Formats: sequence, C-alpha cells, structure tokens
Amino acid sequence: MSIPFNRPYMTGKELGYIAEAHANGHLSGDGPFTKRCHAWLEKTTGARKALLTHSCTAALEMAALLTDLEPGDEVIMPSFTFVSTANAFVLRGAVPVFIDIRPDTLNLDERLIEAAITSRTRAICVVHYAGVGCEMDAINAIAARHGLVVIEDAAQGVLSEYKGRPLGTLGSLAALSFHETKNLISGEGGALLVNDERYAERAEIIREKGTNRSQFFRGQVDKYTWVDVGSSYLPGEIVAAFLAAQMEEAERITRERLALWDRYHAAFADFEACGVLRRPVVPAHCRHNAHMYYLLLQNLEARTRFIAAMKERGVQPVFHYIPLHSAPAGRRYARTSGALEVTDRVSDCLVRLPLWLDGMDQQKVVDAARSAFA
Repeated sequence: MSIPFNRPYMTGKELGYIAEAHANGHLSGDGPFTKRCHAWLEKTTGARKALLTHSCTAALEMAALLTDLEPGDEVIMPSFTFVSTANAFVLRGAVPVFIDIRPDTLNLDERLIEAAITSRTRAICVVHYAGVGCEMDAINAIAARHGLVVIEDAAQGVLSEYKGRPLGTLGSLAALSFHETKNLISGEGGALLVNDERYAERAEIIREKGTNRSQFFRGQVDKYTWVDVGSSYLPGEIVAAFLAAQMEEAERITRERLALWDRYHAAFADFEACGVLRRPVVPAHCRHNAHMYYLLLQNLEARTRFIAAMKERGVQPVFHYIPLHSAPAGRRYARTSGALEVTDRVSDCLVRLPLWLDGMDQQKVVDAARSAFA
C-alpha cells in the first residue's frame, strides 16, 4: 500500500533521548525519563498520581487489582472495545456485563447502565471512543448512587476533554495507551492515572511486583519487601525516553492531527448530506484529540466494497472491533444486558481512514474515497 493505515511518527528527539538514557546508566524502570513522563502526565491532566506501565492493558489490570474484585463480581462496560478492557477484569474472576453504545458518539450508553446493575456490580468501565468523552456527569452520578467505582479506559483519549476536564481524570482510575497507533507513542506503553488518593500508595506497590520498593527509595522505609499482590508493570527507561520526546511535542502533534481530521470532515460532508455515510459526532461539550477519523457506511456490504475499492487505489482503510459479546471468550466469561443492536450495526458499518503525520498524502485518500463512493 502506498498509504498504509498507520505509520509511527517520530519527533526527531527520540534517538538522542535513548542514547542519553544509556549514558545515564539506568535502563530499567523508573529512571529519569520515566520521572519526566510522570511529571508531564500529572501536570497536563491534573491526576493525583501518574504511573507509566508497559501497556494500557497493564494499567487496566492494575485498576482491576486496586478495586479488589472477587470472583463473580460484575463490571459494566461496552462490548464495542478492545479485548483488554474486558480481559483485565476476567483475570480477577469478575464478569464483564456488556451494554449497548450510543448511536451518536459510539460510547457506552449511560441511559442503559442502571438496568444492568445487580447486587454483584462493583464498577463501571467506560471507553472514550475515538478520544470523545463519555457522558461522565451522568455516569458518575449513577456510580455515586450505587456505590460503584468508575474506571476510564482512556486509551484513545490523551489531550481530550469533557466539559473542560481532561479525559482520564473523571473516574477513580484511568488507563492510557502509547501504542504505536495512538497519538503519542512509545511502541508499546501505557499509564495508570490515579485520581482517588485511596489508591495511590497501593498502586505503586502493585506496579513494583507487590513490594514497597518506591517507599524505600524515597527513604520512607529502611528496607523493602513483599507486602501485597502485584506484578512487573514498569516499562524500561528506553521506552520512557522515546515517550518523553513525544510528550514534549504533544500539543503540536494534536494540532496537526486535528487539521487532518477537519479536512476529512469537510471532504465527506456532501456524502453525508445525501445519505451515503455518516461522519463522526463530537458533542459541543467535548474536545477531542483527532485520534481517528471514521465513517459509518450503510451496511456491511457497502463497507466491504469500499475497503476493496480503496485498496485497489493504494490506500488501506480498516474496520474496527468485533463486538466482545459475540466473541468465543465473551460468550464464555461475560454476559449482556439488553439488546446490543447499535454495537452490532456499528461493527458492520464502521471504517477508519489513515490518519498519521509526516508524509501522508491526505488528498490521495480523499480522492480515492470519493471515487469509491461515486
């Protein structure tokens, strides 16, 4: 493909920072570059504590551990998401309870939450699809009424906002992703944001294999030892060095991605007007980060024809999630609440267009798409 779906972006500082990390003589976790990334995340989001992890999946697993889920406990979430959203809780013996998504933003439909709550419900895990915030005021109000923990899967939401508040700071815990397909990248990588002070100290311990090693290095204890469950969730310092270079350019990267997103949005307005497709919806109270640009076509057949036509023209669009409730493991480990009609329809109709910086010929993508629709 002359235009692949994704191409990892480098700011130009990454290799120099990796060499600096090597010169520092510290390549394992929590070195100077990791601390720099923590500081950037805490300053940018306002989270009480930020902890880099080796993936967003790891951050979600930490969130599941922190909420002390027991076998049979239930976590409400959308089915239209990546498998890690559910797997993190299944690993604790919990049961994902899938509800449908909104037809506008494709986020979890907050109006369906209360009907899914049972005596075993312990948490709500929201997914901010395409970097557009869920309706967090309503979700947090429901959680408060029922004594539930709110966890944000904000994998796609770095530098997005809901009513002026950064995504990732609207629940007790949040997971971010720096996978190479995200806006800010480190190859693999993620972060846990801790917004509820009750979880802050234990989050450090779980991340450090269940030890109080961080307290030891701060001089709070005279030796460190095994004090809780945990695992090795730290990324190496080379990953953090790469990510630090990306974070320094985060505002520019977001601004340039938004310009690409806006051009796509304008290019397909006429096709939406005549009913060929539907463009993304971003509510006025949400500020998104241009993580992706998608189109909703009329049906599965139309999408299949569109993808084939684009590939013939040298462009690689892709569809997105297979709903978790229809997957073999979803049927085994989870249950649904109500019909998931919007989820099933969106899964058949959604197609994502290439959106990456540094050399992408966006006009070629637009021309190919318009020709495919003609």
